[in-house]
Amino acid sequence: MNKLQTYSNLIKQEAKRLGFESCGIAKAKFLNEEASNLEQWLKNGYHGKMQYMENYFDKRLDPRLLVEDAKSVISLTFNYFPETNQNNSAFKIAKYAYGEDYHHVLKSKLKELTFFIEATIGEIHGRVFVDSAPVLERAWAQKAGLGWRGKHSLLIQKNKGSFFFLAELILDIELAYDTPFVTDHCGTCTKCIDACPTDAILPNNTVDGSKCISYFTIELKDEIPTSMKGKFEDWMFGCDICQDVCPWNRFSKPHTEEKFNPHPDLLAFTKNDWEELTELVFKNVFKKSAVKRTKFSGLTRNIRFLNDYK
Repeated sequence: MNKLQTYSNLIKQEAKRLGFESCGIAKAKFLNEEASNLEQWLKNGYHGKMQYMENYFDKRLDPRLLVEDAKSVISLTFNYFPETNQNNSAFKIAKYAYGEDYHHVLKSKLKELTFFIEATIGEIHGRVFVDSAPVLERAWAQKAGLGWRGKHSLLIQKNKGSFFFLAELILDIELAYDTPFVTDHCGTCTKCIDACPTDAILPNNTVDGSKCISYFTIELKDEIPTSMKGKFEDWMFGCDICQDVCPWNRFSKPHTEEKFNPHPDLLAFTKNDWEELTELVFKNVFKKSAVKRTKFSGLTRNIRFLNDYK
């Protein structure tokens, strides 16, 4: 076994020890095939009012513009599938937001992984990313051999489904690279397309982000268009419909990360509890949650919308 393969194996072993379920490594280079897709997606206005998606176009496609002399992109997955779901009669939030904000939890683990690499290999330069910078994480995960992108555009793994976070570590050292995942195991299945109540999932493996329930309930700061009335199926923060109906998610198993366990009140709340939500309760239940991103005003706006257009 050569030195680069030994280093890669050690990194993967440490990633597993830190709780990451899978780890793959790809050579850092320009994402040529993604360039035209991203350009067309933006031209079609599928990003809605997410103006930040128009920024750093070149950096999204080339990790060497994010980390000087970058040579490797390490992609990792971290399970967030919950053991218990919300009360069936409640307004719903996406499962990824049940516990503490994943940005902070995973960044801490990535920094530990970085320290390990430095201690094992020597001086390195790099950056860690958790859905917070212009990185096309699904493309890199696929190039690192971790899975394929479903029709809902999310990464899927045959033995785990899609309820996991993606994270990246871009480094200026060469490593042994994994074989890209090229097979699409969705076949002729269209369950996610058929189930999407706002028709956000298009037939060509593309998502019109401007029609997604997650966009309306999290990203959009204006009032939700009345054209969407009655289409949210009680989702008040994010949406899991396309994942819930995906046959591959029958393989999802509950996570073991204590920080992703939900606040007890979150699981017990009924619609009435949400309708009477106060800012004090909001701050208590979502103290360290990603739900804080929409703020109390945003969440109550979403609840009002659901109530006004039942």
